[in-house]
Amino acid sequence: MTYDHILTERRGDVLVLTLNRPDRLNAAPPGLFVELRDAIGDLGGARAVLVTGAGRAFCSGADVGGGALGSDDPGNTTYRALTESYNPTMAAFADLAVPVVSAVRGPAAGIGCSLALAADFCVASETAYFLQAFVNIGLVPDGGASWMLPRLIGKARATEMMMLGERVPAAKALEWGMIHKVVADDALDAEAFALAGRLAAGPTVALGLMKRGLNHAFENGYEAAMLREAEHQRAARGTADSMEGGMAFLQKRKAEFRGK
Repeated sequence: MTYDHILTERRGDVLVLTLNRPDRLNAAPPGLFVELRDAIGDLGGARAVLVTGAGRAFCSGADVGGGALGSDDPGNTTYRALTESYNPTMAAFADLAVPVVSAVRGPAAGIGCSLALAADFCVASETAYFLQAFVNIGLVPDGGASWMLPRLIGKARATEMMMLGERVPAAKALEWGMIHKVVADDALDAEAFALAGRLAAGPTVALGLMKRGLNHAFENGYEAAMLREAEHQRAARGTADSMEGGMAFLQKRKAEFRGK
């Protein structure tokens, strides 16, 4: 399917989604997030998703400068954009049953920062940076940032990002434990795709269940987490991939998972 704001490409078992507004550093109007949600609504058998940006940016935030959120009632317009476009897409990525990798070069700011960090693995180039700039324009973080950042980097560092509104370079983001890996600029695309391909070759059902367990980990007590693990283990144990993994272990060979 052809979209106005994103490019989609199937590369083997990986669905590659590219934010495609390089002239605006991939600033995202509400429609871009609607397109992302539509693109992951039917994976067509894809077993991993890679999200990246065209040009020299991942995403510079919501497209407020382009007038996408302008109106006589900006507060309610922004509220509707978040609740009807941005937030449902973020939730859809969180609920996606396959792994997601984000490849970040240049700025990942505002809602772009949230999108990048919502991936299961965030790979950044050496020149990438992460920014919660809302305080600089009298606004507050959105896209789940106020939930996500304290869990990733702790309350003190999340407060620093939100209230000071300063860039966090890729190296510092890695040091803080906010992202998975930093690579050279010219290696970003290959490294991120290789990771997505590795995940796509894994036991997809089990990986999806791991995602759900991790997403609920901070909301449940110890006993509830163990019960959820038992339920997920029951589901994983009934898959063909589980049987293949067991046989490969016994036969001392590499397992060939098929995502079933």
